[in-house]
Amino acid sequence: MAKIKTSFFCQNCGTQYARWQGQCNSCKEWNTIVEEIIQKEEKVAWKTETASVKKATKPLLIKEIDATQEVRMDTCDGELNRVLGGGIVPGSLILLGGEPGIGKSTLLLQISLKLPYKTLYVSGEESQKQIKMRAERINPNSDRCYILTETKTQNIFRQIQEIEPQIVIIDSIQTLHTDFIESSAGSISQIRETTAELIKFAKETNVPVILIGHITKDGTIAGPKILEHMVDTVLQFEGDRNHVYRILRSLKNRFGSTAELGIYEMLGSGLREVSNPSEILISHKNEELSGTAIASTLEGMRPLMIEIQALVSTAVYGTPQRSTTGYNAKRLNMILAVLEKRAGFRLGAKDVFLNITGGISVDDPAIDLAVVAAILSSNEDISIDKGFCFAGEVGLSGEIRPVNRVDQRIQEAEKLGFSTIFVSKYNKISIKNPLIEIKLVAKIEDVASELFG
Repeated sequence: MAKIKTSFFCQNCGTQYARWQGQCNSCKEWNTIVEEIIQKEEKVAWKTETASVKKATKPLLIKEIDATQEVRMDTCDGELNRVLGGGIVPGSLILLGGEPGIGKSTLLLQISLKLPYKTLYVSGEESQKQIKMRAERINPNSDRCYILTETKTQNIFRQIQEIEPQIVIIDSIQTLHTDFIESSAGSISQIRETTAELIKFAKETNVPVILIGHITKDGTIAGPKILEHMVDTVLQFEGDRNHVYRILRSLKNRFGSTAELGIYEMLGSGLREVSNPSEILISHKNEELSGTAIASTLEGMRPLMIEIQALVSTAVYGTPQRSTTGYNAKRLNMILAVLEKRAGFRLGAKDVFLNITGGISVDDPAIDLAVVAAILSSNEDISIDKGFCFAGEVGLSGEIRPVNRVDQRIQEAEKLGFSTIFVSKYNKISIKNPLIEIKLVAKIEDVASELFG
């Protein structure tokens, strides 16, 4: 009988140790190192009939390699296609992470019911009847989606060989286990080994695999960090369970941009694609309210109009508060210092609260000008005309700096019916005869005088 081999793994970050210790040297967490059995049988989890006779690949000159792009698989979901870079690449491994109850399983079940390909949906968390009840609400008429409730990878591969699906969906990777590793499901060793088996299957058969992954309290995908390095694409499903809108982001993508964004609305019948997100990110109100400004921003190739809300009030407890939601707090402190030093606005003894509506986070510097306008509007208690919008970066000397792709931002504002857009005078604008009035500003004082006289 072979000697049982064990090793010690940190359950928080996945670092391996030869012996037990109290604190992990990598993530500095205490009491997270656990002993796991790593004795591995000399077997192959997945093998094709041609695997034994497959010849080793030979090196090729780069000019000899076929440069034709592989045809992507259409998901029948415009938002997911955009985030993936045009569709699913055959043989790729996609990892989808998100909070519990955010809608990960609903999204992938909905897509698997719409796909024109033979799909195997493997669930280790729900029974077939539970999945059927959810499918009845979304799209009950699908003759290409197979449901399997199984957690053992050997049994899953046996069913794959019988059904021969074109896409495999695993819900979730933390529930799978293999016979080749002795530790329990969800442990570092099991996640690493089961993912490696699925990668081997995907690359040899050219069948794409989509995995659902749990996340930790910090919002990162649970399991070893190597899990994210092993897969081709990492998607993050975000949103507030108290709101109906969900945001799909790409954190890593070997086949496309990581700057794209997909927006969904959660309904009783599933997730609806939101083709014009500016409508949901701008509140519809009739009365004029101070402290709100509209910014023109970009997420990947998609222009968005978002609403910035600011509240400036006298500090009650002596020390002023600076609170932000969806915006970098350090950048807010910088803008407040610029307003005080360069423009003469006394905000040092006032509380400032800033919020980006819709529950999204934006790091585009082009929204700085809208942040300044919202803060000044709340401070002066004078509302900004609802036909005004802003696109400009604020520098440390108080100047309004130019932003990239300004033409696209102006066209989006024009399309949504805005009457005036404030941009830097240093931007090169190539639009001829625009229907929207373009106000060119050089300093914060120019903006303040235009808005508040």
